[in-house]
Amino acid sequence: MSQTDRNATPSETVYREYILGVRIVTIPTEDGSARYRFEAPNHEGVRFEDPELAELYADVYFDVNGFEEAGTGERGVPPEIIQAGRDTLSAYFLTQPYTDLNWVASFYGKTPPEIERYVSTVRKRAEEIRTGAEEMGME
Repeated sequence: MSQTDRNATPSETVYREYILGVRIVTIPTEDGSARYRFEAPNHEGVRFEDPELAELYADVYFDVNGFEEAGTGERGVPPEIIQAGRDTLSAYFLTQPYTDLNWVASFYGKTPPEIERYVSTVRKRAEEIRTGAEEMGME
């Protein structure tokens, strides 16, 4: 993750679109690679180098019914994520530039496969939330 912005340019494309105005946008770079920006209403766009991390960030966003990082500081964690529990916080930590799977496992005194199970739980819950919302007619 690096910068935050929501200014789309014509060369950007939607990588993945979710319900409720949430999406991931592909941003081409000068070297021919791409970055991925998470966007949601009332949320600063956050950039990722890896589309899977952007998708995990979106899953965390849906898992906690949305959050804002503005005002949490450089390494702060939004309160919605803190109160959501260990699995959600683990998934959120994995989206941060200063962590990886081993760091999160060490932080919790768990093994990497245990952290992967936490992440799987968050992804599943987020998908259930999105499916339920779509079934209720939310777009």
